[in-house]
Amino acid sequence: MGLTAQSTWLGALKNEIAFEKFGTDSIIVALVGNPNTGKSTVFNSLTGLKQHTGNWPGKTVTCAEGFYEHKGEEISLVDLPGTYSLLPNSVEEEVARDFICFAKPQCCVVVTDATCLERNLNLVLQVLEITDRAVVCVNLIDEAKRKKIHIDLKKLSHILGVPVVGTNAREQEGLDRLKDEINNISLGKIKASPLKVKYDETIERAIKVIEESLYPLLKGELDSRWAALRLIEEDKRIIDMVNNADNLLSKELLKAALKEAKGILETRYACIDEIRDAIATAIVLKAEEISRATVRFENTHYNELDRKIDDILTSKLFGIPIMLALLGFVFWLTISGANYLSEILAESFFYVEDFLTDLFLYFGVPEWIYGAVVLGVYRTVAWVVSVMLPPMAIFFPLFTLLEDLGYLPRVAFNLDNFFKKAHTHGKQALTMCMGFGCNAAGVVSCRIIDSPRERLIATITNNFVPCNGRFPTLIALSTIFIAGSFGAFQTVIATIAVMVAIVFAVLITLMVSKILSQTILKGLPSTFTLELPPYRKPQFGRILVRSLLDRTIFVLARAALVAAPAGLIIWLMTNTYIDNISILGWCAKFFEPFGRIMGLDGYILLAFFLGLPANEIVIPIIIMSYTASNSLMELETLASLRQLLLANGWTWVTAVCTMIFSLNHFPCGTTLLTIYKETQSIKWTVASFLIPTVTGILLCIVFRLLVSLLGI
Repeated sequence: MGLTAQSTWLGALKNEIAFEKFGTDSIIVALVGNPNTGKSTVFNSLTGLKQHTGNWPGKTVTCAEGFYEHKGEEISLVDLPGTYSLLPNSVEEEVARDFICFAKPQCCVVVTDATCLERNLNLVLQVLEITDRAVVCVNLIDEAKRKKIHIDLKKLSHILGVPVVGTNAREQEGLDRLKDEINNISLGKIKASPLKVKYDETIERAIKVIEESLYPLLKGELDSRWAALRLIEEDKRIIDMVNNADNLLSKELLKAALKEAKGILETRYACIDEIRDAIATAIVLKAEEISRATVRFENTHYNELDRKIDDILTSKLFGIPIMLALLGFVFWLTISGANYLSEILAESFFYVEDFLTDLFLYFGVPEWIYGAVVLGVYRTVAWVVSVMLPPMAIFFPLFTLLEDLGYLPRVAFNLDNFFKKAHTHGKQALTMCMGFGCNAAGVVSCRIIDSPRERLIATITNNFVPCNGRFPTLIALSTIFIAGSFGAFQTVIATIAVMVAIVFAVLITLMVSKILSQTILKGLPSTFTLELPPYRKPQFGRILVRSLLDRTIFVLARAALVAAPAGLIIWLMTNTYIDNISILGWCAKFFEPFGRIMGLDGYILLAFFLGLPANEIVIPIIIMSYTASNSLMELETLASLRQLLLANGWTWVTAVCTMIFSLNHFPCGTTLLTIYKETQSIKWTVASFLIPTVTGILLCIVFRLLVSLLGI
């Protein structure tokens, strides 16, 4: 092969996709498309449950791969990241382009949205520049019909020179024909003649000069016209590939051709940016031309309702208040429903505990083994699951519902300006919202941010927003110490107090993000394209599968994994005595002086550190410490909890300081593990531990001093 770099990339890409998973005889098909075109629905409808999701090695981008059989052929379908172009300005674009260029799939399916075909055609034309083995899937034709948008698919196919299939993937409509066309292209049964965009005379002359000298180097492994265009644009990846070629004579000829082409381009263009703009403009104009020839709008105001809704939801006056109200409703629904489910789960788990107790007694197991296994490991895991599962099982589907409706991009739009002022990425708003359900899931969602610098900032600061594990603490203390004297309005005041805490957490997130962006992660905020997709009818089955399987179970499994050894450690600390004082008591004495400075006490501070595996066990550890119990426990009512806390010296100041530190302290063990897996860096994992902890300590001390100075 003429390009040693290409062979290296191809080998790496084959390892990344793991072709051997489906066998060497499988037909490899790439699925590419803009975000919000229903690409994932097409993938899921074609592959069903025969799929696998994972990360691209070395990249924080999620890929999915699956397979199906059609007419005796096994098809391996690779779902590439959603992207608006194939210019490598982001990790997603780089992954999609490299796969199409160098992994050589037998077919590339480009999924487009029938309701906004013109915009999607930009990506279609870029794909057709690379490969002639393509099929265009015009998805969401049902929505197009509902909006009275008519697309001449036959004419579109004739213009593009490749098969075009209309589909409604949600209802399985058109998928059989799509499979037929994939087979036809993959097996060479039909010969496509894809449309190539023609550029202005100057660029075309430069392309011709470079293209002639590329043939000996590429040897048919890569489209020479496309490679010439990328060299004209000074694409670093393609330049590096050419520099690594082993044909020295051809390299010298190419250098001469590049010099000649540069002279041609300088007769019209002053800089490289003008050349790139000219190329991009030509693609856009061609897409517009094709759209005018193939798409007819019976109602030119088909998206008027969406625009009117957006005028309200994204307005400066109503956007933020509506967002807060909606978020408050989601939290209220999550908390209200979770209470009942938690009680049911807790009763079930303690029924199992009684059974285990009888079993251990029956077999005469030593008491210390029973205590370590049942009262330590099992009870801790039971508390974590019974407290974590219900809110996640409610919050994640609600969050996914908003995502499916198309509201989350509006949230990013509303908060984009605030994050831009903090010198961070607008998409951090979405990752922050995911953190309300679980910070570990929020950290994983930071993959959507292209810039490594801004992704790190979002990862480090995600823990500043409270996850569902910290809401029980915030709600209990708000109800007891802030709303306790408001009688019938107690619930309303407690809800307002929690919402104030959330707004405070968002402000701290912005403040710390700005400090990081101006110090250890210095840089300017990057720009990004934010598409406001049309509002769509949610797919409730898909929502349940994605939210419960992909998010809830994934996070819960990690939490249980970390909580089990923690339960054993806590039990040993409470049952091991030195001079008639448990190790837990000695540790609390050690933390007492510093805890008092922060407005807490030693037991509270110790509970946070012992609660590292899961925030849910902080309050049970405090109760266990105050009652001198030998195992985790929780009081049955808030009234009894109030009496216990007051008896141990708590005031409203103690409660507020505890809430502040609950909002601003180190991530739980599950989140820390996730941060390490996402960053592959101990340094940034430690930073994610220290930054919120130091912030929380300082805020507690400042609040306590402020209260003392004001004499409140």
